[in-house]
Amino acid sequence: MRDKMPVEYTERSLLKYSQQIIELFRNPKNVGEMENPTVTAIEGDPTCGDMMQMFLKIDGDKITDAKFLSFGCAANIATGSMVTEIVKGKTIDEAEKISIKEVSNNLGGLPMLKMHCAVLAYKTLKKAIQEYRQMKAKGEVPKTPAQGQKDG
Repeated sequence: MRDKMPVEYTERSLLKYSQQIIELFRNPKNVGEMENPTVTAIEGDPTCGDMMQMFLKIDGDKITDAKFLSFGCAANIATGSMVTEIVKGKTIDEAEKISIKEVSNNLGGLPMLKMHCAVLAYKTLKKAIQEYRQMKAKGEVPKTPAQGQKDG
């Protein structure tokens, strides 16, 4: 007969996740692929194997929608959810100023062992913004339906 692992050895009890992290893990916001995003970015963390993909819809330098896919732990899902919530409605310049600490603080703090998850979400956002700026510099930013109506 196998002994069951005592509850005190589970990841959740060892890491002392905040209520916000637990809630966003159980009920993540903005999770899923986005149809016709302006930009998509993928980042990975080779130390733990987590990956994140972020989709941004941008209209006139304002982020109108944000979604993500997470391939990782509860903290990875929670940080992706929080970053997408923070950036919605912000300009590209405002979103670029978001810090890792801001992400962590909005989650009620992250265990030090899981700070790399906030770093991954932050890096994925930064990569998406960088990609957008490069597309814009080359004149490759797709027009949104609203922009198309203004032109016609």
